[in-house]
Amino acid sequence: MSTFSFKLSEDKIAKLKETFREYIKENRNEYVDTFIQKDDLTVTIYKSGKVVFQGNDAFFYASAYIDTKKSRQAGSDEVGTGDVFGPVVVCAAIVEEKDYELIERLHITDSKQLTDTYILQIGPQLIESFKHSLLILDNVTYNRVHETDNLNAIKAKMHNKAYLNMKAKGYQIPKAAYVDQFCPEDDYYRYLVNEKEVYHDLIFETKAESKYPAVAVGSIISRYAFLQYMQKLEQQYSMTFHKGSSDLEGIDRDIQTFISRYGKERLKNVAKLHFKNFEKYR
Repeated sequence: MSTFSFKLSEDKIAKLKETFREYIKENRNEYVDTFIQKDDLTVTIYKSGKVVFQGNDAFFYASAYIDTKKSRQAGSDEVGTGDVFGPVVVCAAIVEEKDYELIERLHITDSKQLTDTYILQIGPQLIESFKHSLLILDNVTYNRVHETDNLNAIKAKMHNKAYLNMKAKGYQIPKAAYVDQFCPEDDYYRYLVNEKEVYHDLIFETKAESKYPAVAVGSIISRYAFLQYMQKLEQQYSMTFHKGSSDLEGIDRDIQTFISRYGKERLKNVAKLHFKNFEKYR
């Protein structure tokens, strides 16, 4: 099932309602203006102007309403959450209309589709070219925060902070601002209930890094920062830290090597200690 979400003008929403008027269903959600259901398609029109197309036919119908002009957008993504070693990194970035030539020339896409070598090559250029906010949560701080916040709460707070940082820098954040969805939207804002300030004007979508260039830019800058951090960590401790969390990737061997050289107490400086890899050391 595919999902596509974006904001539409009042004129386009009116056209959408007229086109699907016989498929409009009753809804009791206070945030929803109109709910449409037709065969393998559902369309949810929110009072905020956000429209979500879902289903096997979502792309076919959504494409008629997507503005084909390459417009301004913002996006955020994170890396490092699945790695035993190294930090969690979040980056929010803004793509201007003028940036699309660079995006096409550098083949900007989801960082998971690019090699680390290429990311290390283009990372500095992206940092220089795009307005962005980059946050790096080191392992010591991560392990302390994780005692009270789960991983999704940590990510929500970092994404929120990234957008607030861009706002504080005086950047005009586009209405089309996407988060690569890692939890339901309601949960995201629930994690932020005690924050002093919350940036609300966001669109949540899964696999957003492969759909929206701004999310892809955020993903690549995050990965670049993660790789740079890991290189410094390896230099500091004179050893290799494999990425990921599987023993097949050499993680458990790295843990044993680190303990033998530096002791168990210093693991908190280089690793996320909630992973199951550390159960036998607790």
